[in-house]
Amino acid sequence: MLHFLEQKKIIFLCFEIMGCVHGKCCTRYPSSSDGDSGRRREKRPYKCKHILTQRSLELVPVPSHNFTLQFSVLTQHGYYPDTVERENQDSFCIKTQLQGNPNIHFFGVFDGHGQYGAECSNFVKDRLVERLANDTTLLDDPLKAYNSAFLATNSELHDSEIDDTMSGTTAITVLVVGDTLYVANVGDSRAVIAVKDGDRILAEDLSEDQTPFRKDEYERVKLCGARVLSVDQVEGLKDPNIQNWGDEYSQGGDPPRLWVPDGMYPGTAFTRSVGDSTAEKIGVIAVPEISVVRLTCNHLFFVVASDGVFEFLSSRTVVNMAAEYADPRDACAAIAGESYKLWLDNENRTDDITIIIVQIKGLSNSGASATDNEVDCGPMLMKSIKGSFDMSSVSEPEETYGSVRTDLYDTQQSCQHSVSMNRSAAIVVPSPMMHQRPSQLDVG
Repeated sequence: MLHFLEQKKIIFLCFEIMGCVHGKCCTRYPSSSDGDSGRRREKRPYKCKHILTQRSLELVPVPSHNFTLQFSVLTQHGYYPDTVERENQDSFCIKTQLQGNPNIHFFGVFDGHGQYGAECSNFVKDRLVERLANDTTLLDDPLKAYNSAFLATNSELHDSEIDDTMSGTTAITVLVVGDTLYVANVGDSRAVIAVKDGDRILAEDLSEDQTPFRKDEYERVKLCGARVLSVDQVEGLKDPNIQNWGDEYSQGGDPPRLWVPDGMYPGTAFTRSVGDSTAEKIGVIAVPEISVVRLTCNHLFFVVASDGVFEFLSSRTVVNMAAEYADPRDACAAIAGESYKLWLDNENRTDDITIIIVQIKGLSNSGASATDNEVDCGPMLMKSIKGSFDMSSVSEPEETYGSVRTDLYDTQQSCQHSVSMNRSAAIVVPSPMMHQRPSQLDVG
């Protein structure tokens, strides 16, 4: 937990570095607070703009279970001293009341990469949610709909005017359907949820980073013909025959990457993405891993963020910081500011940083679907494997949970899946000088 003075320092740092951050979504938020402001006086404060992010606090009800989602988002342009005009390649999409249903809401963060990464992340964040919104089977089989949406979007990106030969995007998305979260992940961005356990707040990963550090992903891409080597191994500084890189946190500075058998490209540090048609030939697929979580009264909030946040901050640290703030806008600003600072402490640049925090307000056992005898508020995970559900409660939680993954691909066919992705939001360009205010660049 952060001391109060440390919190103030982070907020001040965030203000100095970021100025005002304006995020553009793929759609305008429904104005639930503004629409009732004349009749419900208590909602008027939410019309006020936040001093750091210049955003209103957004709220959306989930009437089927009598709770509310209160959320905010922040996207911060990375600092690249050699390419100061570089666009923010992150994008985000928040779409409430999907398909006109007040109980379905979508939150997604897309981290583009490569020369046309910004275009890729923008394309994918628009088309993916559009695919879901137009899928009539979404409520009947959300896993199938999610998988179909990712693969179709990937194919559309391949067929678009965007050159995704060496560009693409990761995608971490959360679909709220009543009291259930469907978390679909492609790449190395992340979603994490805060769970109250007595006097403790635990961090439960809702996704698992898809990188060569994972044995299953390593073996899959090797079967597809990928060479897996760190940069030091490629440059001859380390033995390429040693196929053991430790863990992501100890070896993050020189991670294992994917290379074609006879060339020095593409060098991706992730094993799944949308786009990247070249990397697709060596196993970088757009098939999402999907986890399903039934919300309970012990779930406090969830975070959806690009890997710019998690490069130097653990899931537990992010949850601990977010728990310090009643207002998710303050939490977004504090976490983004700390991430930015740690990047500059460890490197001469920063990645683009995007974070969505969604607070779960008022969920109890008296919701519409609860029975009179339901009392259990313990964390509940539902594993889904190829569309089937295996419900299992999580007992004796540890300080940090591992994620529940769903493999929706067949090993024999995984190399054949097409991939696609795209691009981003409106941003702030940070100043290379810590004491100078940044200028703004609207790249929406």
